[in-house]
Amino acid sequence: MNTTLYETDFNLWIEQTVNQLKNGQIQDLDIENLIEEVQSMGSNDKREIKSRLIVLIMHLLKYKYQPKKKTKSWTSTIITQRNELELVLENSPSLNPFLKENISECYQKARKNAARETKLPLTTFPLECPFTSEQIIDSDYFPDTNA
Repeated sequence: MNTTLYETDFNLWIEQTVNQLKNGQIQDLDIENLIEEVQSMGSNDKREIKSRLIVLIMHLLKYKYQPKKKTKSWTSTIITQRNELELVLENSPSLNPFLKENISECYQKARKNAARETKLPLTTFPLECPFTSEQIIDSDYFPDTNA
């Protein structure tokens, strides 16, 4: 019944699962789907970190390499992405190493996106990320314009 409920009414499945956990009804739990949901919670945070890193780094690149076109919107996006990353990391501090380990991969995507968005040649942006992990998440850091 639980598997069917999981497939037909997810919210009701959650309520039932919570009640079963609270009441110690471990034998009645839909273990397979419960494991899947718990694992996906961690995956969602990781996906969010990568997505926000890409947007953040892209805007840091635009800020650094197109200083004359700097807008309040870019600054706002940088601040928002940092704030959202901070919230994820406050909730799951063990993901700090994940953020640092994925900067290089996210930078490559951000670099391509920045080139597309700015219409600058890809070669305008360095092959390696010009920002440290500390700079990327530092709320006071904004790149200087000396490329």
